[in-house]
Amino acid sequence: MKADYYETLGVQKGADEKELKVAFRKLAMQYHPDRNPGDHEAEKKFKDINEAYEALKDPQKRAAYDRFGHAAFEQGGFGGGGAGFGQAGGFADIFEDIFGEMMGGRRRGGANNRGADLRYNMEVTLEEAFAGKTAQIRVPSSMACDECAGSGARPGTQPVTCSMCGGAGRVRAQTGGFFSVERTCPQCQGRGQTIQDPCRKCAGQGRVTEERALSVNIPSGIEDGTRIRLAGEGEAGLRGGPSGDLYIFLSLKPHEFFQRDGADLYCKVPISMTTAALGGAFEVATLDGTQTRVKVPEGTQHGRQFRMKGKGMPILRQNQVGDLYIQVAVETPQSLSKRQRELLEEFEELSSTANSPQSSGFFSRMKDFFESFGN
Repeated sequence: MKADYYETLGVQKGADEKELKVAFRKLAMQYHPDRNPGDHEAEKKFKDINEAYEALKDPQKRAAYDRFGHAAFEQGGFGGGGAGFGQAGGFADIFEDIFGEMMGGRRRGGANNRGADLRYNMEVTLEEAFAGKTAQIRVPSSMACDECAGSGARPGTQPVTCSMCGGAGRVRAQTGGFFSVERTCPQCQGRGQTIQDPCRKCAGQGRVTEERALSVNIPSGIEDGTRIRLAGEGEAGLRGGPSGDLYIFLSLKPHEFFQRDGADLYCKVPISMTTAALGGAFEVATLDGTQTRVKVPEGTQHGRQFRMKGKGMPILRQNQVGDLYIQVAVETPQSLSKRQRELLEEFEELSSTANSPQSSGFFSRMKDFFESFGN
């Protein structure tokens, strides 16, 4: 009966990709046949470790194994019996992943010379997020050398085929045992070509650092943290390799009046005590350039919210708009004149519990609560 793959690698079933890789590297180094010549048990253990890692490092294979066990790889499932030494993407790739750095090589795909992705942070106002805009930015990055057209070779000359790998970009090395390992050619770094007469402007790199002007379309309704990808606008690839991408990370500046929550906007508006008591109205400017009239009914309390339907933020790439919520803050009058104070004192004398039901009810209940301790 086959051993459980997780037990073979010595990890828990919930182990993440990093834990799997660390465990595999440790065991592979320990049981590698070159370190255990003539030890058939070590050789078998090494094959079992490789098979387990091949199954668990792939999310689809791992999901199938977690559900069906070893049966997931039998009768044609995922190539039958897991990835062995002879299957594509099997032992050669894993061996190089472990020992590549020790041998001066790289993993597969490391020699495609693709340029690095770049990040650009941009702040936009709430008004710009509401309406959208086209922004002009300047980005310092590596660009293809115009003198050598990105080849890295001096104009009039061409890169030549690498003498070590014959243009393949990879060479085979004997490990000392019965394994032959393929790795990235150390002479051309996997490109298959070398440059004998490098370009003077870029020193053979095929790229130079310059500042570029780019136009970025900011769509209406973007949120804080939105990322915009500009394909191919990143760093130029080495010696004619493909360019990376440029990622624009957007952040919203704080607004003087509005706070945003998704597609909805919130605004706190102070109103006078008399407006709250007698009723009235006020106007609030909105992001669409219009003004909205808010009616305050008689007896409005502090903190009450009024909903302005369709006056919020547009929803990105949808024909929908959020709402605007107006919260009133009743302001207590200050710096009273003698006459104002007299009028308020007269009002207080004429007031009844019906004028302030919340405060009257609260203190009545508080009194009952206090008196209950005397019983």
